[in-house]
Amino acid sequence: MRRLLMNDLVSWKSSPSRKPLLIRGARQTGKTWLMEAFAKQEFRDYVKIDFMYDESAQSLFEQDLDPQRIIRQMQLRYGRTIDPEQTLIIFDEIQEAPRGLTSLKYFCEQARQYHIVAAGSYMGMSIRREGESFPVGKVDQLTLYPLCFSEYLRALAGDPLADALENAQMDDLAALSDTLERHLKEYFITGGMPEIVSAHQQGASFTETRRLQQQILDSYDADFSKHAPGRILERMRLVWKSLPGQLARENKKFMYGAVRPGARARDFEESLQWLSDYGAIAKVPRVSALRLPLASYKDLSAFKLFCTDVGLLGALADLDPAAVLDGSRLFTEFKGALTEQYVAQELRRKRYQPAYWSSDTGAAETDFCIAFDGKPIPIEVKAGENLRSKSLRVVCDKFGLDKALRTSLSPYRNDGRLTNVPLWAIGQFEKLLGREQHPHL
Repeated sequence: MRRLLMNDLVSWKSSPSRKPLLIRGARQTGKTWLMEAFAKQEFRDYVKIDFMYDESAQSLFEQDLDPQRIIRQMQLRYGRTIDPEQTLIIFDEIQEAPRGLTSLKYFCEQARQYHIVAAGSYMGMSIRREGESFPVGKVDQLTLYPLCFSEYLRALAGDPLADALENAQMDDLAALSDTLERHLKEYFITGGMPEIVSAHQQGASFTETRRLQQQILDSYDADFSKHAPGRILERMRLVWKSLPGQLARENKKFMYGAVRPGARARDFEESLQWLSDYGAIAKVPRVSALRLPLASYKDLSAFKLFCTDVGLLGALADLDPAAVLDGSRLFTEFKGALTEQYVAQELRRKRYQPAYWSSDTGAAETDFCIAFDGKPIPIEVKAGENLRSKSLRVVCDKFGLDKALRTSLSPYRNDGRLTNVPLWAIGQFEKLLGREQHPHL
């Protein structure tokens, strides 16, 4: 399968201001595979150290953090010559070698000619250990998410259809909306975790898909136990298991009382932070106004929580995979939670930090809002067939906005103030809005 982040890796390699690169992401999103594929595509050779598999390799950083000594000992240890231009150095599971993470600072300052890519889980790298520090400002960083829909489509339906989608060829795709909708429904079940997509490629049933997803959920739980303080472990699990129920609420706002009766914010703040650091959840805050910068209008007491992957959310909810065969039911299942989860994923993968807006009375609300092309854009997610909604009109009038976005199962159309983008094309909304605003491009 092909990952879009490969383009960023190729750009990093040729950048004159290149620093050691740190690839972050939740466990099992494909970081190791991507680094090795990058090495094989762009370098003559590579040396990979997996610090979880080979714990003794942590001794490379025991004496000092001199890059030249570390390189010499790596060459002796692995019997390979490391050419600064032709060899990629891979530090995998870097969270298991905290001094190795710190060493990236000195590779940046003293030996930037070497190509170094490191990867590790969010949570392990978020833990601060005495005498060790994160190399702030000394590394380039990228985040690898689960496969987005276009990546999934490329893996399951081939390059021509995926290319057409990524290029937003809406005239060509309009006649294939049934095919794209069918693939999207399957994506809602499988999600984008590479192991699951690979199994689906090879003909695994949806029952087998659920079994594999449960294994991933079990491995996440084991990771929580490994890294999190014991005092908050049970609270983390309560929050994690409450996600489907939280998103099944009408307004999807996170409620502490739904995690445990009588719970208060202070009881769960640390647990939420750990889950966020791990990459298992994503917080989408409420904003009180659609004005830029959106961060200035955050309401710290109100937010929605989403899972890292739509397929894992379905597994957490124990959703029957047979729903994929039942018309459009999957899109509206537990009040459209999977649909909103999917849109949140697509926005975050494109490096947006979505928020949502609601009026003080709760009479009007947008599902998401982002800053795009120097303006706030409200986004409404419609999982059902009823496209009528006064919220977008209310928010546009209230804040003087000339553009709003709705995503639904309806075809693409531009009605001036409102653009409807099919759910299967929401990842291409930038191209579509860009063409509308700059038709000469």
